[in-house]
Amino acid sequence: MEAWPKYIILLGVALIIIGLTYYFFGNHLRWIGNLPGDIHIEKDNFSFYFPITTMILFSIIINVLYKLWIHFFN
Repeated sequence: MEAWPKYIILLGVALIIIGLTYYFFGNHLRWIGNLPGDIHIEKDNFSFYFPITTMILFSIIINVLYKLWIHFFN
């Protein structure tokens, strides 16, 4: 049996956990996207938003979780 169905189920569970976290703790997570270094420019008919600091933070968290996964499960 191939492993990709397991990954799809794992992705679904992760999305459910993320959704429940946002639903129950959304008011405590307002700092996401509003960190110092996130670029937000608004003009008359133009709006630009680039959350670079938030993306770097999420990249570090995902990378650490991946390294822990590899270390403990391989």
